[in-house]
Amino acid sequence: MTRNIAVIKGDGIGPEIVNEAMKVLDSAAQKFGHTFNYTQLLMGGCSIDAYGEPLTDETIAACKAADAVLMGSIGGNTTTSPWYKLPAHLRPEAGLLKLRKSLGLFANLRPCVLYPELRAACTLREDISEKGFDMLIMRELTGGLYFGERRTEEIDGVTTAIDTLKYDENEIRRIAVKAFEVAMKRNKKVTSVDKANVLDTSRLWRKIVEEVAKDYPEVTLEHALVDSTAMQIVRNPSQFDVMVTENMFGDILSDEAAMVTGSLGMLPSASLNETSFGLYEPSGGSAPDIAGKNIANPIAAILSGAMLLRYSFDMQAEADAVENAVKQVLAEGYRTGDIMSEGCKQVSCSEMGSLIAERV
Repeated sequence: MTRNIAVIKGDGIGPEIVNEAMKVLDSAAQKFGHTFNYTQLLMGGCSIDAYGEPLTDETIAACKAADAVLMGSIGGNTTTSPWYKLPAHLRPEAGLLKLRKSLGLFANLRPCVLYPELRAACTLREDISEKGFDMLIMRELTGGLYFGERRTEEIDGVTTAIDTLKYDENEIRRIAVKAFEVAMKRNKKVTSVDKANVLDTSRLWRKIVEEVAKDYPEVTLEHALVDSTAMQIVRNPSQFDVMVTENMFGDILSDEAAMVTGSLGMLPSASLNETSFGLYEPSGGSAPDIAGKNIANPIAAILSGAMLLRYSFDMQAEADAVENAVKQVLAEGYRTGDIMSEGCKQVSCSEMGSLIAERV
């Protein structure tokens, strides 16, 4: 089987970790008799340097022509990089928002799994971490505050900034359906996170989620307020299965959940539209302070590749092979610096990618 993958390596450690993800994908392709063709594209700071803008129309077209998109991290140091002296619409992250919108990527899936081998790296108390956890945060990705009308103006002599939070019932319904469909393949529990005690958008969110739940009687639905959920993630993360929430809440909660797994370098993500098309990227940032040192953790990018196989290509056995290879390497005691613990063997970014590729 031949599939075409658009590759956006990005900035900072992006090229290093994406190279390892491609290495592992190629290993899976060889084992299972597939051919993956890659088209290299620019987005983010490197696109600004090359073209004067973070995302070109040509890059959008090339992504749409592919079967899936594999991406690294974008952006740089927000204090020192010249990219962040540009107007907001020309900064690296503006390209990412535009790409998500252009490709209709409304559902962001972030699995947060605490591997048994990494419990020592978990930031939570031992009595909590020893239970382990495996939750998936589904974040609505193309609505809410990040895409609402915004402006800064002077009102009665006072500089005032306004950001608009808006959701309609269709935006809520489609992400809720995705959440329940995924929950049916997991532990059949959905936690819908909102701020319904304050926000009209959250009250509509809760109403629509309850309507969708009626079509999935096997799935248990619970509602939770976002502030309470932030507390529960560090108190008892094992209680969660699938969590679904709006854009900004999901942005914050998924980073919190990522940290309690031990390292952002372990967390993949998938952003899906209404078809099988998706964009796959690690949850962590571009880490410009360690870029080029070959010490970054590529596992999140590699697991993002596994999600690409699973969700866009429907290659379940291939995805399992990649995920099992990651587990095997961890069980054998290999670690990059961010997850290193006593008695383990520290390896570089490229060495970790090779170890996993060999075990696919």
